[in-house]
Amino acid sequence: MLDKLHGIEEKYAELNQALMEVGSDYQRAAELNMERSELEPLVEKAHSYHELLSLKEETQPLLNSEDSEIRQLAEDEITELDKQIETIESEIKNMLLPRDKRDSRNVIMEIRAGTGGDEAALFAADLFRMYSRYAEKHNWEIDVLSASEIGIGGYKEIIFMVKGKGAYSRLKYESGVHRVQRIPVTESSGRIHTSTATVAVLAEVDEVEVNIPESDIRIDVYKSAGAGGQNVQKNSTAIRLTHLPTGIVVQCQDERSQLQNKLRAMSILRARLYEIEEEKRRNELDQTRRSQVGTGERAEKIRTYNYPQSRVTDHRINLSSYNLPAIMDGDLDEFMDELATRSEAERLAAVNEED
Repeated sequence: MLDKLHGIEEKYAELNQALMEVGSDYQRAAELNMERSELEPLVEKAHSYHELLSLKEETQPLLNSEDSEIRQLAEDEITELDKQIETIESEIKNMLLPRDKRDSRNVIMEIRAGTGGDEAALFAADLFRMYSRYAEKHNWEIDVLSASEIGIGGYKEIIFMVKGKGAYSRLKYESGVHRVQRIPVTESSGRIHTSTATVAVLAEVDEVEVNIPESDIRIDVYKSAGAGGQNVQKNSTAIRLTHLPTGIVVQCQDERSQLQNKLRAMSILRARLYEIEEEKRRNELDQTRRSQVGTGERAEKIRTYNYPQSRVTDHRINLSSYNLPAIMDGDLDEFMDELATRSEAERLAAVNEED
């Protein structure tokens, strides 16, 4: 760890020197300053760490003093210093963990109705509202990319983008199967049903990161399905993209122009292909050292929303909240914080094993 810190401190000093010599190249200065600001918290923590180690080294000889009172004071001080050193070492190791490069990106979320018919579609709509309210609380923007509605207000499928700083870092833990237990509005006998919806969370990627040759795509153009009357599109603006190597199909019809629908469909396709590659990479890692929190396994049942008991349980972290109305209104931070904390702890444990 000391070697890593030394390298970072050297890099920080080089950046400071480069900033002094950059002159009037403001773009380069901005790039250097951004890189420097990312290292600064770690460098400050490293300085504190070195100070504690120096204090301990200076105090160590006093343990051999002939004066018993001085020896006791030295022992007490070293005990306190050891506690502080242990704490700061843990903080530094956490700061040295490799960050997910996608954390700062916008998010493409896909919610699909699972088992349960119309009730599952209604639950998918409830989840969309929950994430919309969560985004609103964080000053993020929601942009619906594609939606397939049913007549009573539910969604067979809805795909939307969440735009905002840190969106992926918070929402990435939501991938998986969400289960609801409640009496459906369509149920006349008052029996509790169990339905599901699947959530997929994808990081937005650009063309440079995922290059898709035109020869790999089949494009179908068709008329958008409208609400009837004057709202029915007379022109063929809806787009269906089929990625031939993987068989992935993406459809977009919500925009009025064919070009806009194609751009949105390409954005979704790139995100899905990127996620496939990331999943391959994750699967190549040693299974004992993979974080089991937020792995993005879509078949994994991650959370249950029990309406009769007003309880929401996240099965990955065994955490329950008995304030279901608040959760459905976007009050998700209790779960998000714990999921992030567990994920960091597991990654830190893996680093400690390697050390």
